[in-house]
Amino acid sequence: MKRIHIGISGWRYAPWRGDFYPEGLKQREELAFASRAVSSIEINGSFYALQTPERYAGWASETPDGFCFAVKAPRYITHIRRLDDVATPIANFFASGPLQLGDKLGPILWQFPPSMAFDEGRFAEFLELLPKDTEQALHQARQADRQHDGSLEVPHHQKLRHAVEIRHASFLDPAFIKLLRAHKVALVFADSAGKWPYAEDLTADFVYLRLHGNKKLYESGYDEEALDHWHQRIATWSRGQHPGDAQLIDSHKPRARASREVYCYFDNDLKVRAPYDAHALLQKFDLARELPNAPGQSPGVRP
Repeated sequence: MKRIHIGISGWRYAPWRGDFYPEGLKQREELAFASRAVSSIEINGSFYALQTPERYAGWASETPDGFCFAVKAPRYITHIRRLDDVATPIANFFASGPLQLGDKLGPILWQFPPSMAFDEGRFAEFLELLPKDTEQALHQARQADRQHDGSLEVPHHQKLRHAVEIRHASFLDPAFIKLLRAHKVALVFADSAGKWPYAEDLTADFVYLRLHGNKKLYESGYDEEALDHWHQRIATWSRGQHPGDAQLIDSHKPRARASREVYCYFDNDLKVRAPYDAHALLQKFDLARELPNAPGQSPGVRP
């Protein structure tokens, strides 16, 4: 069960204050609070702008032992440059400090826009650029044209994991799955109320889920039946197996493994459902702690 990480996408949302976050909780204390309610969080700020080594190190220090982050890679690479000549932007990303998360660094998420179609050659070149471990990431960071103090100091050497979220139907191509498997990059299983393509091909030694809302994008909560559905699937994937009704792009199934690590993030934040749904799913695995509370406040438990 230590190989199952369930959490939220981001943690700084105004509607959460006075609801999930108790009244009186200071904004600078929100990460410490959220990281004690869930076991993992996606860092979203890195998608919009390069961060700093000091900021990543600070986030690591504010979270408990055993916690992990996923890091959302810059949209400058995926949405603006659209993978065109991105060696230096990737170097700049790694020079900005994500390795400062140390042993709390989980997968790196590369999300592509709905308007971007699958180009086999371009994606092959991109996947070749992705560092497989911190040593390769440091080598790339040294080529950056935006250096930061401390960016080349790595507190924890490890293998790196990458996951790709697609939103264009042209990716429903076995050639895409073959590429991901060749580079051991995970396909994100993204539940998006049917708005974007969904598939469950296993392409790496871990599974990455993003639950954006099963009825209304970013808004709808997951009821007991829906949470049971994801509980069963995550349990199957974590055992290294494949659900019998898996939705596949490529009919070829990889052989079963002894286990797979699973990362699952709720992104249905508009109606303040994400943290509660994540906590409820953790409970189904007996991984949940009591929701924390600010001094003098009742725990933020929603019925």
